[in-house]
Amino acid sequence: MLAAKTLHNHDRFGHLRELLRSAKHTVKIRKGTFLFQEGMDADELYLILSGKVQMSKICADGKEMCFRICGSGEIIGELTLFTTEPRYLLTAKVMEDGEVAVIKKGDLERELFTNPSLAYEYMQWVSTHARRTQTKFRDLILHGKKGALYSTLIRMCNSYGVTLDNGSILIDLTLKNQDLANFCATTRESVNRMLNALRQQGVLSIKKGKITIHDLDYLKKEIQCENCPVDICCIE
Repeated sequence: MLAAKTLHNHDRFGHLRELLRSAKHTVKIRKGTFLFQEGMDADELYLILSGKVQMSKICADGKEMCFRICGSGEIIGELTLFTTEPRYLLTAKVMEDGEVAVIKKGDLERELFTNPSLAYEYMQWVSTHARRTQTKFRDLILHGKKGALYSTLIRMCNSYGVTLDNGSILIDLTLKNQDLANFCATTRESVNRMLNALRQQGVLSIKKGKITIHDLDYLKKEIQCENCPVDICCIE
């Protein structure tokens, strides 16, 4: 097996991460709890030191739509933190025990005013996450549930993919069909049907909860993939 998992460039937001790491306040997080929930007042930015956090939103029909799974080194918070009366637009659910560093809005604001490099980096971070969200909605709107599933599989290849000797890509993450359904804002039954169709076509295979993609180009062609940079086309 050839390890070929794509590594994200955490140095891109190095100044912002370092500021968060130096924050005096850290919080232990426990699986099944919430770091924050949709609709709550937004007043903090977080750096995940350990553990995993799922970012999601409840749609109008009551279905959960998962946007990404964040791990160690990832920054999470509200993109509109510096608007009037900001509220969290997404819910951060803890998937794995860990710890986060926390910085208050006021403290971050003071640092941004005195450090132009940090301010520029913060704008880059906001822009990157806004673009990630836009591309996910684009796939869902233009190509429906199928597009949402295919783009999710492509993103998972970029985040957790391991290239095998035969050129196939193992998504090194145990997934239930309900987990995939949450990424697509659809039902488990719909995901089952789409996965079975892809399996019959030889596009993918599933063993012990892990998916191996045999024809990544097929998925990309079906959604007219624009080959966005990996830091945009990812699950993390």
